[in-house]
Amino acid sequence: MTDVSDNPHAARLGRAIADGSAVVAIIGLGYVGLPLALAFAGKGTRVLGVDIDAGKVAAITDGRSYFRHIPSERVGAEVAAGRLAATGDFARLAEADAILLCVPTPLTAHREPDMSYIVATTEAVARHLRPGQLVVLESSTYPGTTDEVMRPILERGGLVSGRDFFLAFSPEREDPGNERFDTAAIPKIVGGDGADALALACGLYERAVAVTVPVSSTRTAEAVKLLENIFRAVNIALVNELKVIYGAMGVDVWEVIEAAKSKPFGFMPFYPGPGLGGHCIPIDPFYLTWKAREHEIATRLIELSGEINTAMPRHVVERLAEALSDRAGKALNGARVLILGMAYKKNVDDTRESPALKLLELLEERGATVDFHDPFVAEIPPTRRFPELKGRRSVALDRAALAVADAVLIATDHDGVDYALVAEAARLVVDTRNAMASRLGSLPANVVKA
Repeated sequence: MTDVSDNPHAARLGRAIADGSAVVAIIGLGYVGLPLALAFAGKGTRVLGVDIDAGKVAAITDGRSYFRHIPSERVGAEVAAGRLAATGDFARLAEADAILLCVPTPLTAHREPDMSYIVATTEAVARHLRPGQLVVLESSTYPGTTDEVMRPILERGGLVSGRDFFLAFSPEREDPGNERFDTAAIPKIVGGDGADALALACGLYERAVAVTVPVSSTRTAEAVKLLENIFRAVNIALVNELKVIYGAMGVDVWEVIEAAKSKPFGFMPFYPGPGLGGHCIPIDPFYLTWKAREHEIATRLIELSGEINTAMPRHVVERLAEALSDRAGKALNGARVLILGMAYKKNVDDTRESPALKLLELLEERGATVDFHDPFVAEIPPTRRFPELKGRRSVALDRAALAVADAVLIATDHDGVDYALVAEAARLVVDTRNAMASRLGSLPANVVKA
């Protein structure tokens, strides 16, 4: 770890981090917080997880995982070893040497940043903040959040950032279900509010991850996260738009992308779909567009990309309606549709911002009767945007379910689905992921790409 100044609080915390005695509290035990807790605990750091969800606290206390891609055995081993514990009591933050915030940063109904989780959590931290602690925000947000929103709240009690406590930002880069890059293998961007905060935060994360990448400020670290996700959002919008254009010309965009990626330089493949999902890519670009308005700067490319991606579910529904009319002489109103996949991406149980939820809503608004099958999502969980869908359950994928459906809509291309059965038993398949051609080697006659 880089040496800290002669500040006694920094020196004391630096020694605790270096000798492995520092205790880490992680607020928010969701898709980001739990893997991070396990990364630290797995390297010998004692971790206290803090969450307002009593179910998550009880599960960890019992040594159980509540995510399909995280084995319960892994959680149980760290709990049994005394390296991982969970609580709903924020007063226990005083026990920690470092406090990491992994809380949601959604959008409001008007697509503006909803900072309520960050503000409320920071206020809870401030009530228990003591000299010598490191506080790090991991939630994706706009440049300036750490020093404009968090620091004033934390300093209300008289403690000063950089003197009495230390403040940093290190954006999460979690990719649920990625078997190649888990939390410990992904380089960690770190920006600090001052040199001591940067050194302490880097030193802390070096105990859990392979590489830290220090940057000059918290604002820079915040901007890095936005760049990563805006890059993906813009490129996905590009291929989504090309999908529509090429489709009108009778050209298969997936074949085009497959051929283009043979170029060994200057090209990176992105793939179209039914819309954007997950907590980051559909949301983070709008954090920057909102902040840019403060500086009277228009983010035209970013906003246009958002419009294109947001329009994809409606495009898919129109393609489904056209296919039903052309292939079966049937209207969407009164049709029975089976959606394959409710998670936002394949092989995970994560439904956050999933375009499949919007597809289900749009189809039912058009008068269709809709079921869904997802091997990872047995029941639709509570969501902010689609509360009325809570509790809808996955149906079995069998010949009976396929036979009764007028159309099958592939929204998520999970690997565990029997696509051969779908091709054989379904009357019509509308495929938004190129799942049928890629799995079966050719495009069955009853499949339409959307």
